[in-house]
Amino acid sequence: MSTDEGLSLDEGVRTLLLLMPRLVGRAKRTPVPESLQALDLAPRHLSLLSYLLFDGPLTVNELAARLEVAPATVSLMVGDLSRKGVVDRREDDADRRRTIVSIAEANRKAVDAWLARGARAWRSALEPLTSEQRRMFVETLRAYERAVTGDAE
Repeated sequence: MSTDEGLSLDEGVRTLLLLMPRLVGRAKRTPVPESLQALDLAPRHLSLLSYLLFDGPLTVNELAARLEVAPATVSLMVGDLSRKGVVDRREDDADRRRTIVSIAEANRKAVDAWLARGARAWRSALEPLTSEQRRMFVETLRAYERAVTGDAE
């Protein structure tokens, strides 16, 4: 690595090519809490549950927008999670056509435990950065995702 404070482009690429598989591997090995293991939850559920945990109850359309998938896809996921008792669905009192989704109270503690380690790790990594540095970091990860999937702008 360079002796100055920065990295050359090649050093950065090399470092991240070695680091990313380790990060992904560790994330995949995050154990599902015992009380949720029988429910056969997948990583796609983790993202949906993260939004519900951090942002509170959301509509299917709000979840679809945040997850960047079609509302029908979210509807199927919510139906699956609802049958398993992980989330609750209810009609929106203001508009009965809308469905409000929330984490079922019986599973809130387990979902929180599942997400807590990752949230603490991100908080620890991001806390020393300025808000501008955090924004740049997040935008860089998004740009990487777009480039890897061929969706680069």
